[in-house]
Amino acid sequence: MTTLIESEEHQALRKAVSALGKRYGRDYLTRVIAEGRYPTELWQEAAKLGYLGVNLPEEYGGGGGGIAELSIVLEELGASGAPLLMLVVSPAICGTVISRFGTEDQKRTWLPGLADGTKLMAFGITEPDAGSNSHRITTTARRDGDDWLLTGRKVFISGVDHADAVLIVGRTEDARTGRLKPCLFIVPRDAEGFSRNPIDMELSAAEKQWELVLDDVRLPADALVGDEDAGLLQLFAGLNPERVMTAAFAIGMGRYAVGKALEYARERTVWKTPIGAHQAIAHPLAQAHIDLELARLMMQKAALLYDAGDDIGAGEAANMAKYAAGEACVRAVDQAVHTLGGNGLTREFGLASLIIGARVARIAPVSREMILNYISHQTLGLPKSY
Repeated sequence: MTTLIESEEHQALRKAVSALGKRYGRDYLTRVIAEGRYPTELWQEAAKLGYLGVNLPEEYGGGGGGIAELSIVLEELGASGAPLLMLVVSPAICGTVISRFGTEDQKRTWLPGLADGTKLMAFGITEPDAGSNSHRITTTARRDGDDWLLTGRKVFISGVDHADAVLIVGRTEDARTGRLKPCLFIVPRDAEGFSRNPIDMELSAAEKQWELVLDDVRLPADALVGDEDAGLLQLFAGLNPERVMTAAFAIGMGRYAVGKALEYARERTVWKTPIGAHQAIAHPLAQAHIDLELARLMMQKAALLYDAGDDIGAGEAANMAKYAAGEACVRAVDQAVHTLGGNGLTREFGLASLIIGARVARIAPVSREMILNYISHQTLGLPKSY
């Protein structure tokens, strides 16, 4: 039996992470972005406190928890104004996949470092011509003796410049024209034939976006994670946590924006009363809070289902959570900026940059339209148009 009321342990974790996030805050992250560097100090302190690997197995240096705990970490850091995007990628996607499907040697090699922050892993699935259609992935792996040769391109891959390796989603060469049979490979950052190019983004973030080119990258047999014939099972072992964590990122961002708007609405006085006393200001902020709380409930459900081993149930809930959180985040940020008026567009109040950031929650890692497709087909049983 699962419960959607947080345990005392989860409440304590939330409180502790919130305290850490507030010690850094939005000013810290803004400074890091302006300096063009990575939020190393926050990442390392979060690691030291055990937050980075809270979802990883204890025998490999993790906290022995699950995505439920890791989503709390990301949400609270986001609510403080200092979210760590690579939490979505390194421990949630890569750590989960290696924990579930990796060999004993892969687990010993990677999980302790992912947990203590000494290693970082990026995740490469998106391709320039595949878009949201993972069945069109063209990055291929072919055998060459005992080795693999990997060739293809990936785009919008986060944090590659700081990662020790990238978990690349490819497909075996003989599966290119058949059903999708994704294979997952650990590709070291310095592998011969593996290059990266920065993507010039309007979005300002500590984690840069990259195009990856793999030109006959030679990998040993043990670079393959799991079974080459396992198909979608291994892929969605990483994608469902990704959706839950993206929801946590969005909810945290929305909470931060609403919090800043509430501070302003309580203090800003026009005529005789603070503007927050007026329903035209108060009601939209109350609605934004409700939307974020509802999204959080679905996120908690998805995390609990996933941690309980219900991959099918978690798939539906994780997509719903990501959809709800993305929509709630966009509305929350919009209303926060609107509450501050012109001040909402100034650097002083730090909300304007969230306008672009909030849109990411609608677009990545899967668009809201593709989620609606998923629910239409998988949940409602409606026919496909494609």
